[in-house]
Amino acid sequence: MTTRRELANAIRALSMDAVQRANAGHPGMPMGMADIAQVLWSDFLRHNPTDPQWADRDRFVLSNGHGSMLLYSLLHLTGYPLTLEDLERFRQLGSRTPGHPEHDPECGVETTTGPLGQGLANGVGMALAEKLLASEFNRPGFNVIDHYTYVFCGDGCLMEGVSHEACSLAGTWGLGKLIVFYDDNGISIDGKVAGWFTDDTPRRFEAYGWHVVPRVDGLDAGAVTSAIEAARAVEDRPSLICCQTIIGYGAPHRQGTKEAHGEALGADEVAAARQALGWPYPPFVVPGEIRAAWDARAKGAKLEAAWRELFARYARTFPELARELERRTRGELPGGWRQSAGEILETLARQSAPQATRQSSQAVLNLLGPALPEILGGSADLTGSNNTLFKSARTLTPGGPSGNYLHYGVREFGMTAIMNGVSLHGGLLAYGGTFLVFSDYARNAVRLACMMKLKVIWVYTHDSIGLGEDGPTHQPIEHLTSLRAMPNMNVWRPCDAAETAVAWTLAVERRAPTALVLIRQALPQQPRSPAQLGNISRGGYVLLDPAGTPECVVIATGSEVGIAAQAVSALNASGRRVRLVSMPSAEGFDAQDAGYRESVLPRAVTRRLAVEAGATAGWWRYVGASGRVLGIDRFGASGKAADVFPHFGFTADNIALAIRQLLED
Repeated sequence: MTTRRELANAIRALSMDAVQRANAGHPGMPMGMADIAQVLWSDFLRHNPTDPQWADRDRFVLSNGHGSMLLYSLLHLTGYPLTLEDLERFRQLGSRTPGHPEHDPECGVETTTGPLGQGLANGVGMALAEKLLASEFNRPGFNVIDHYTYVFCGDGCLMEGVSHEACSLAGTWGLGKLIVFYDDNGISIDGKVAGWFTDDTPRRFEAYGWHVVPRVDGLDAGAVTSAIEAARAVEDRPSLICCQTIIGYGAPHRQGTKEAHGEALGADEVAAARQALGWPYPPFVVPGEIRAAWDARAKGAKLEAAWRELFARYARTFPELARELERRTRGELPGGWRQSAGEILETLARQSAPQATRQSSQAVLNLLGPALPEILGGSADLTGSNNTLFKSARTLTPGGPSGNYLHYGVREFGMTAIMNGVSLHGGLLAYGGTFLVFSDYARNAVRLACMMKLKVIWVYTHDSIGLGEDGPTHQPIEHLTSLRAMPNMNVWRPCDAAETAVAWTLAVERRAPTALVLIRQALPQQPRSPAQLGNISRGGYVLLDPAGTPECVVIATGSEVGIAAQAVSALNASGRRVRLVSMPSAEGFDAQDAGYRESVLPRAVTRRLAVEAGATAGWWRYVGASGRVLGIDRFGASGKAADVFPHFGFTADNIALAIRQLLED
């Protein structure tokens, strides 16, 4: 009869073989955590390899993603569509087994991990989504949302600050179905962590409000089983299971050393490990009886069938709830969404008084809230400044079962990574606010959201030197260019209420990340024809046009559109022919067909001026060698916005001067 250790050794063998063949990778963690993985995946994890996206499956996140061969071995052995050939091509171009896990829902990879700590924060978001959806949809006798989120993490994950941000919130929110396994092996890349990581981790997590199971022998299947059972028995707090393991376990000369962390063991050490583990099989060979013991397809199909029978009864008893849950699980918008979007634009387009776009954004949210029951808002301790709280919002409180607005506290990185986890889970649409300048704190989580093409919305306010007296530490300069440079990102910097409405509705419809960059100071509303209103969604459009062929084109965004409009109107009144293009979304404009782009920015008009209170780098591709960019390529200055804008040249007179100089040249 196959033993637990033999099942775990299959993970160890596949992991060291794949790393050895690639001559690159991290064999130590998979070899050290194999016994823990065997207990969890064989005895506790509810999943179905034949339906990797089953809605009520348990989620498994490998936060210490450098040990990716642990996950790939598990997916292959339990029956997911990951072949032996995929394992043999570990770390090769085009393979389904990259060096760090990359989000692959069809294959059971729940999230992209590798930047340490973020998988743990994603897990917090997944567990949060499970709790909120369960509160909304479950009814007595019908727990149709009822699953755990399990996370593996290591010393590096806990050293990264994002783990503090996310785990502190997990304790506050009482996420009882989040169970984290801490691989306490005492080794990182530089060696023994005792020289730089002396935290009392159990007490740290107890202080967060977690249930902690300390000093678990991670090589003892019985001890691991007892720890998981203890964690699952605590329903009002997340659990941390502190597993003491040996990195590279089974490799007689490398186990317990830093070399086992991130280096192939070498042919001789692999052979020695085979002998020490009692694994006599050739590379990548797993005996049939061990494969059969690992195969979870029949068990998984039975689990899902039982859930589907429950859901069928639920649908008969609560048909409207069932339809709503299915819609949201599929990621579809409500049936009346297009009408709602049209009404939002119509309402915001009627705004006549000057208004900051952060306030316009809140006006949109007040209309979005009732139209989108899946919306989940929040802010990193700037709710009143970001204007992210909408009228019908219900704040999630500590220990509370439900809500659709989160006070994340001063945790921009944690907020963003948690939002990613919510999006990965499905069923909710997350947005979160902070100042644009603080997007720096969250940048790596923003990057991963773009890499995974997650549907998340960031509300970044206080977007320029218009912030005024808070000075250069709070005045974003390079941030717009930086965000626009990120693949799969869509950045909107609207100039008034109508553009804000379009930006929001397109962000809701988009199946990838959107950054809404909003302004603190009141801005004038721009008059538009119905055709111009329709063209906002194209990202860039003609806002003002002279009589006759334009001799110069001005491109502006955000708060600079109104200033540029004054300059262009005055020049056109004096007999010049200047076109003003508002470009709230460069990515949206670039996605248009060539004919439309030519109609807005004619190639024959080479005298072009771009105006934006930020770094100039991204605008030269629009203005060309004959054009100019009025921007800021230095840090800002402390002072009132009314003084800072003229100081940097953002006045109608200075814009008009720049246009005249272009025309005279």
